[in-house]
Amino acid sequence: MPEAAVGTKVEVVPATVERWDDVMSVLDATGEHGCLCQPWRGKDAVEKAEGLDRRQRLQRQIESTSPAPGFVAYVDGQAVGWVGVAVRTEAPRLMNSRTIPLVDEQPVWSIGCFRIRPGFRRQGVATALLAGVVDAARRTGAPGVEAYPIDPGGKRVEVGAGYVGIASMFDAAGFRRVLTTDATSARIPRILVRLDLA
Repeated sequence: MPEAAVGTKVEVVPATVERWDDVMSVLDATGEHGCLCQPWRGKDAVEKAEGLDRRQRLQRQIESTSPAPGFVAYVDGQAVGWVGVAVRTEAPRLMNSRTIPLVDEQPVWSIGCFRIRPGFRRQGVATALLAGVVDAARRTGAPGVEAYPIDPGGKRVEVGAGYVGIASMFDAAGFRRVLTTDATSARIPRILVRLDLA
């Protein structure tokens, strides 16, 4: 089990139907008030046409998507963090992005976002979530894991900007910086990072 910076044990598991209430408690959203880890996937248009709101879309993804659309972090049995994941080749918005280029056609796992509950931030929960995603991707034979974090150069950023992840965390996990994209978060360029597993 990964250990957070403060010595707290963090358990990271795939989001499942049985963990739905925990997922909702971390994402802290009701109805359409939160993104519920949907916009970056690019499936909104199709699923909205089917009459599904974001909550229903995420629920459907948890029920039927492989890999799971996200992983949940627990500390002492309490859900404290979330990381959104998708196979890049199955995420239309990423595949068609004008700002985050497609490096190759490999079905790498893409990390779209992190959400850590207040009171548990800056304690290693995001690092544990990243390790959990990499471990799961490796076990299932994924060719790699990709993400699009920012590098604030050691400066603190608002939570709303840091949801894409901080590049130094990926550096420490062995990811390589492939290129600086045209995408930004808080006007900071996002960097395409990749960990090859195959």
